[in-house]
Amino acid sequence: MAVLTDDRVDAVLGELNGWERSEGALRRSVEFPTFLDGIGAVSRIAELAERKDHHPDIDIRWRTVKLALVTHSEGGITDKDVELAKAIDQLLAD
Repeated sequence: MAVLTDDRVDAVLGELNGWERSEGALRRSVEFPTFLDGIGAVSRIAELAERKDHHPDIDIRWRTVKLALVTHSEGGITDKDVELAKAIDQLLAD
């Protein structure tokens, strides 16, 4: 799987909700009403990621969950990261 060009990543960012390209990864920060709401979302994201066999870096700070997607084996952002970002957006919108 090929690493996406900067132009391609920039183009796809318009299709994603709140994601940005930073430090070589797609990143999104989401604040939840409560700590447990954030933990519940992390659990759902983890189940989704496991089904897709592609796992984000997740940082939990009280009510804020930070996600980072990068295909480490390829050394950058790939279509796999974009697909997971879209799936996470859908999961969080439900």
